[in-house]
Amino acid sequence: MRGGVNHAVECKFNDRKEYYLEKVYELTVLFHPDLEIDLEKPLKKLEGIITENGGKIVKQENWGKRKLAYSIKKQDFAVYVLSEVEIAPANASKVQNLLNITDEVIRYLMVEKDLKAPEADSKEDTRSDSEEASEE
Repeated sequence: MRGGVNHAVECKFNDRKEYYLEKVYELTVLFHPDLEIDLEKPLKKLEGIITENGGKIVKQENWGKRKLAYSIKKQDFAVYVLSEVEIAPANASKVQNLLNITDEVIRYLMVEKDLKAPEADSKEDTRSDSEEASEE
């Protein structure tokens, strides 16, 4: 396994039980900068795309409008939104295909979340605490 979280989810299709695995993905979406004023509609559309494909948004952060390193679709700025999504891998590809044809989305990146990353962050926190204590 590549470090993702798997959850067995029960589905019933035509009186038949099927199980599939859900994984946790980090989805970063760059929205058109003109949507900064009314970002609720594109976010609801994003949530609708994910929930219609059997996923759910666990956490969502709005990073606001930022300058891009290079122009994308003739835009120098974009509104960044980071989401943590639980969805089956087969449905994740469907979400990606829908995001490709969504007008509000300039660019997106969907990667499988690594479980070891939070552990590394907590170890760094404990190291910095012990370093501060040794300096005093």
